[in-house]
Amino acid sequence: MARITGAKCRICRRLGTKLFLKGTRCDTPKCPIEKENRPPGVHGAKRIRLTEYGIHMREVQRAKKMYGVMQRQFRRYYDEAIAKPGNTGDYLVQILERRLDNVVYRLRMGASRSQARQLILHGHIRVNGKKVSIPSYQVDAGDVIEPSKKESRKIVKESLLLKKDQEIPSWLKLAEEQATGQVVTLPTAQELQVPVESQLIVEYMSR
Repeated sequence: MARITGAKCRICRRLGTKLFLKGTRCDTPKCPIEKENRPPGVHGAKRIRLTEYGIHMREVQRAKKMYGVMQRQFRRYYDEAIAKPGNTGDYLVQILERRLDNVVYRLRMGASRSQARQLILHGHIRVNGKKVSIPSYQVDAGDVIEPSKKESRKIVKESLLLKKDQEIPSWLKLAEEQATGQVVTLPTAQELQVPVESQLIVEYMSR
């Protein structure tokens, strides 16, 4: 599990994409990508022409930083995706989207993926009535995600209020009053609206 200890906004600026690493700040005009979309540092304004290898590698970095996974785990996800028939890139993104920390974030139960991961690690989330403390847990169609106790419900409801403008994907369903979410179906290629080019990732990983 990748824990970002440095300045998160610098990562978004370096990779040129809003990765939603700072929770509600990313939805405001204070977001550095909105204010000044250029790489950080004194020489950030200089035009840098990426090589073909650099373009592919940047796409991998975007995916890893956005979902908070390390290289070893990312490689395991890729090996799992390539073993399946069909589009490897779509399968890879689907695996990343099915992570429990991502689903909690997508349901607005966490203001960011890092907060969602913390909620899971601290035992605040249940899946189908059982407490799950593994952020990388792969959800399945029909799974019900809910707070595990009264304190957890309070934290989740605060996040639901903070992220009320965040759109919930069509493959998920939220009962806001009960602060309970459900995985209606596994996401299809059309529903995977993420700011990464999965085909570039596949080309890089297959080298």
